[in-house]
Amino acid sequence: MKYYIIAGEKSGDLHASNLIKALKKKDPNASFRVWGGDMMEEAGAEIVTHYREMAFMGFLEVIKNLPRILGFIKKCKADILKTQPDVVILVDYAGFNMRIAKFAKKKGFRTFYYISPKIWAWNQGRAKNIKKYVDKMFVILPFEKDFYQKYDYSVDYVGNPQFDAIDNFERQSDFYQKNKLNPNQKIIALLPGSRKQEVRKILPVLLETSKQFTEDQFVIAGVNKLASSVYQTAKE
Repeated sequence: MKYYIIAGEKSGDLHASNLIKALKKKDPNASFRVWGGDMMEEAGAEIVTHYREMAFMGFLEVIKNLPRILGFIKKCKADILKTQPDVVILVDYAGFNMRIAKFAKKKGFRTFYYISPKIWAWNQGRAKNIKKYVDKMFVILPFEKDFYQKYDYSVDYVGNPQFDAIDNFERQSDFYQKNKLNPNQKIIALLPGSRKQEVRKILPVLLETSKQFTEDQFVIAGVNKLASSVYQTAKE
């Protein structure tokens, strides 16, 4: 089968890469053309566009880059038509993926959604469009199944893939020494996000809050696509 997968950020890249690995076990001859990142490529996918090119956050930034975003959508639609996949799989990233879902459905492609957008938190009305344009939704939170049932839309609960990432995690043997940490003291990780704008807005708040926990030590969970200067600037 030919799969076309779209993930627009680092977490989606991680979870989609594990999905690709699982699908390849079931279908060794499967091919994957994707919008995603390094982990999806390492899993055996052919990347059309890397997610770092589409990392826009906030209303003003989206407006500023609207022509570029519309260009990405146009490019994606054209590439789907050229590829003629057996199924299009969308991973979270609602602003982009819902537009592709509508297009793919109208063009007759099977359309699956893996990891539902958090519409139950900020735009419940989108459930109607998901029901209209998505052939099958796979959710990762138990209550999402009941949420969609209110719209007479049956979804599959498949569990949270974050647990897979935790299970596969291997701690570096020199982690404490390398990061100058005390192995006998509790470590709390600060997770400010994977986008530059997120880090600049969220990290200062996390650092200020951390001052209340004087007996613990903190580490900032950074991502390799952002320069260390981004984290340093946010700390100042």
